[in-house]
Amino acid sequence: MTFKTLTALSAIAVCFIGTAAMAQTDWPQRTINVIIGASPGGDTDFNARTMARYFEEITGVGMVITNMPGGGATIATSAVRQADPDGYTMLFGHTGHLIVAEVSGLADYGIDDFEICCVPAIDQGAVLVASASSGLTSVEDLQAAEPGSVTFGTEFGGYSHLQGLIFQEGAGVEMNVVDTGSAAEKIASLLGGRIDVAGIAYGAVQDYVEGGQMVVLGQPNDERNALLGDIPTFKEQGVDFVMNNPYIIAFPEGTDQAIVDKMGEVMEQITENPQYAKDLEQGFKQPVAFMPKEEGVARLNEIRDTYMPYSDALQASR
Repeated sequence: MTFKTLTALSAIAVCFIGTAAMAQTDWPQRTINVIIGASPGGDTDFNARTMARYFEEITGVGMVITNMPGGGATIATSAVRQADPDGYTMLFGHTGHLIVAEVSGLADYGIDDFEICCVPAIDQGAVLVASASSGLTSVEDLQAAEPGSVTFGTEFGGYSHLQGLIFQEGAGVEMNVVDTGSAAEKIASLLGGRIDVAGIAYGAVQDYVEGGQMVVLGQPNDERNALLGDIPTFKEQGVDFVMNNPYIIAFPEGTDQAIVDKMGEVMEQITENPQYAKDLEQGFKQPVAFMPKEEGVARLNEIRDTYMPYSDALQASR
């Protein structure tokens, strides 16, 4: 092979590599389908739609939010797993969808079966609330109650079920855990006196708290989320109960890493926008948080290791 031939082949190779790299960074060029395993109106739906609005501002490309509730979010996660790994189908979920579903046996797959992009936000707006009719006004009241006399409303096998199990262990209490359903159904059951305590986003119950129909027992954050106002953490009250819920952006396994990285970069840009911070505060009292891929995956694996000991209890409820 002559020197001229080698030079020509090298030039062709360089052009090919350059073209391939450009194709990888050309994403996105058309609308992206964002699948979430939750109904419209909740915190997951709110976070996904807020992200989509700012994503379009930055990239000029729109996102369509597809709600696929049911099955502990396995309908949504299965749809993403089975989608073409072309970068135009994306999951916006949280640890309940990709970790608790695995721990509870609802799914035989987990975070390792997706291309995790980042942790775009962390739900720090959850609280445990008691109905006013229960007579509970503090953690001390709950600890003083007869074992099994307080009813905790949850969704069996889901995130809020795990929330109840971990709280009971940390607080040293024994509650009657019942399957109530979604957040909206928990609120209705609290107001109707059918359950006494539930874990719910504060933004969804703030009006009832201010109206005297519900009492906040505490927030399960490591440090106070100041956006919730004067609500103490459970740690402050001597209860070992810290349970934040990171959101997760993920693509089907096999998606080009350049696309995954590009989405992470765009999401980080979004979190740097002051108006985005205001939107999160007004929506669900949620401070801005972001973890790039490596940090996010490490955190998600820590959470999975923490939740796995509760696998038998969750699976027994199914």
